[in-house]
Amino acid sequence: MAVLRTVLTILLILVSIVFTAIVLMQEGKSAGLGAISGAAETYWGKNKGRSMEGTLVKLTKVLGIAFILLALVLNLNF
Repeated sequence: MAVLRTVLTILLILVSIVFTAIVLMQEGKSAGLGAISGAAETYWGKNKGRSMEGTLVKLTKVLGIAFILLALVLNLNF
């Protein structure tokens, strides 16, 4: 069981580092203020989920869930 705990701890550390880097790579919410003047109807506004920003948002959600699950599993007394 000690080996499993060590592997999960290393995995949690790696997820934490990647999670932090992904969050820092995202644009701030104030960058989207062009939507007020109608700029949201551009190609990038319609296809935001397929862009790099959309990918970063999805990856942030997945890594956040992985971080929480790993933290909960490591908190169990086994």
